[in-house]
Amino acid sequence: MLTDSKVKTATPRERTFKLADGRGLTLMVMPNGSKLWRFRYRWRGRERMLSMGQYPDVSLKLARDKRDDARKQIAAGVEPSDERKAAKLRRSNTFKSIAQEYLAQREKPPARSKRAPLSEGTLGKSRWLLETFAYPYIGNEPITDIKARDVLALLRRVDDAGHHETARRTKQLIGRVFRFAIATERAEYDITAGLRGALTPVVVQNHAGITSPERIGELLRAIDTYSGEPHVKAALRLAPYVFVRPGELRGAQWSEFDLVGKQPEWRIPAKRMKMGREHVVPLSRQAIEIVRNLHLLTGSGIYLFPSLRTRERCMSETTLNAALRRLGFTKDEMTPHGFRTMASTQLNERGVHPDLIELQLAHKPRGVRADYNKAERLADRRKVMQAWADWLDEMKANKPK
Repeated sequence: MLTDSKVKTATPRERTFKLADGRGLTLMVMPNGSKLWRFRYRWRGRERMLSMGQYPDVSLKLARDKRDDARKQIAAGVEPSDERKAAKLRRSNTFKSIAQEYLAQREKPPARSKRAPLSEGTLGKSRWLLETFAYPYIGNEPITDIKARDVLALLRRVDDAGHHETARRTKQLIGRVFRFAIATERAEYDITAGLRGALTPVVVQNHAGITSPERIGELLRAIDTYSGEPHVKAALRLAPYVFVRPGELRGAQWSEFDLVGKQPEWRIPAKRMKMGREHVVPLSRQAIEIVRNLHLLTGSGIYLFPSLRTRERCMSETTLNAALRRLGFTKDEMTPHGFRTMASTQLNERGVHPDLIELQLAHKPRGVRADYNKAERLADRRKVMQAWADWLDEMKANKPK
């Protein structure tokens, strides 16, 4: 058997030589002076060898402990080398690493995939949910080691704080990561499936929006009186004419606008759209005037509506909400998303073809032919958008019809 002194004083030779300790453990002394621990054993009639580390990082005592652990595995019918590889694989397949891989694939789906890429807003929110509520608790855990109770514990921290919708969305996102792991053969089942009913139910509420002609006129006139930041006022003024989603409006970039062509339009790239498809917004004369005037204020930057703190980011999602509250409209009366409710309601009541409304709202098409004549629809939508803008001006002038 070896001693600490014998291991420490072993000097290198011209060729590698071994010093045996017993029960399969040996020290290999290399010509360059390195001393490597090796454990030799037999598995199903064949000799195998397992690395136990390098001296002096691994002492004689620690090498013996590792050897004894390996012998216990063999006695239990477990092959030490295979178990080490499996453990290494588990350590590399942490929840965080798989979640990041999942989001990267949703950002840029492989060519064979039929799924549309997630919008920048959705990706950003998904990363925030994971980084804030999931990674601190299960991010570094191998995904196969995570139990339902671990996920439930982190979700209840959010739920108990009163953030019921956030808890629900976090649970859904964690479930999608687990299903991705299953599809890539790194997990056996989605543990969130067993958490149904464990969180406080979320009462789904539609986005509040003003829809009556008289109240629409009041809202538009109130917006004209807004005395806050000029570009915030411009966002409020533009919102009813284009009725895009709030995130699409806030993130509008000057490079997306064509104001000089025969048919001015705003082309929102697929990466910024909820449905992952480019969306065209025909611009009415009224919208063009707002955007051109705004160009004098923010046209030298990236965003039409930059953050109040830095021009390198767009305005926050709370800015427009705060502006509406400042104008005296409660959250139960009007929200930034409510401009879409307003347009959808009134366009339907005014007899506009539902397909045109759905296309302009950038909703997922239902029952629309794959070979739909988009050029013809766009021409029709241009007419609809100008007629809608003219109607809004009539309402603002207090001329409801």
